[in-house]
Amino acid sequence: MFKRAITNTIISRLSEKRKFIQIILGPRQVGKSTAIRQATKELPYPNVYALADLPIPPDHEFIAQNWNEARKQTKDGQKVILVLDEIQKIEGWSNIVKRFWDEDTHAGRNIQVVLLGSSALMIQKKLPESLAGRFEIIRFTHWSYVECHKAFGCNLEDYLFYGGYPGGYELINEEKRWKQFVTDSLVETAITRDIVFLADVQKPVLLRKLLYLGCEYGGQILSYGKILGDLNDAGSKLTLMNYQKYLEAAFLMGGLQAWKGSGILRQKSPPKWMPLNTALMTALSAKTRKEMMNDKKIYGRLVEVAIGAYLYNQALVNGYEIYYWREGDIEVDFVVRYGEKLLGIEVKTGFEHSGKALDIFKKRYPKAQTLLVGEYGINVEKFLKTPVEEYFTALKLSANRL
Repeated sequence: MFKRAITNTIISRLSEKRKFIQIILGPRQVGKSTAIRQATKELPYPNVYALADLPIPPDHEFIAQNWNEARKQTKDGQKVILVLDEIQKIEGWSNIVKRFWDEDTHAGRNIQVVLLGSSALMIQKKLPESLAGRFEIIRFTHWSYVECHKAFGCNLEDYLFYGGYPGGYELINEEKRWKQFVTDSLVETAITRDIVFLADVQKPVLLRKLLYLGCEYGGQILSYGKILGDLNDAGSKLTLMNYQKYLEAAFLMGGLQAWKGSGILRQKSPPKWMPLNTALMTALSAKTRKEMMNDKKIYGRLVEVAIGAYLYNQALVNGYEIYYWREGDIEVDFVVRYGEKLLGIEVKTGFEHSGKALDIFKKRYPKAQTLLVGEYGINVEKFLKTPVEEYFTALKLSANRL
């Protein structure tokens, strides 16, 4: 299965006159490779595809051999698409890519280069200034409820438990096997190949514990100091902050900051732990699907994380900023900032209803708008089916400076 919308974006970019290197970034097992293969299949250009995710990481010769193969196919201005998948596995890949790209530019060769990666660390850590101005990024996200419903016919409860990993839906009738698949093929692979391989991780055990604890406390605010105490580890707050950023770069775990108006104050706030796919919470839990769905507290957290992950993944593509807001014991689950517009979102899955948090938030930020999702508000399923920007349009948020 592949994402039609992103596949169309890829096709559109590759159909243009050669301009930029296209870098496709996204989590493991969400269809990046399938989408690029489908795109090249639909396009009338010859292509060369090479996967660098090998047991022994390849060297620069891997890039050179495949690039030269693409060059052989350029005749009379013929465009050729060169796809290098999991490029981050090759140490110093950006230097040789720059060299070949510049050679082709000067020689007038029409080679459209596409690089695929499973970690944003390939941009943060491995992409020097030498490639500045030469690339664009196409961001792949975890599958949304709409995409999973359309592809697999899942209902809301299915999605809350099995999340947005399309490959996992082949195993939904074998719960234990599905959990093992997510743990071994997705979580552990992302940790070892997409983080430890690319970043300076001195304590991989601590990194793994942080992910598991973040999933256990998904949707909750938890300080780094409290985490260090719970983990009984002598690590520092700075180490945990760096590890959280690594988990975020591997599309596993976000750490939302508090909305305080001031950027400096936001950076000092304890994070709200947000698994970017509910499958991470359920697969790493010892509880069964039945137990989790029958537990109102856990079910409520799954709904909140599903909404938070949806907002976060939409933000990656559309440029929103996602926060939470808290004042004393009063909390608004999510604050979405889009330019000068602000939207506070409260999630309620129980029958209790109190607009106190949203009312206080509104008083603090009079030009903001608020939205209740769940009981007495917008239906959860409807919210997950609606593009976030439609709420800004529908609510007619003020464009005046907050």
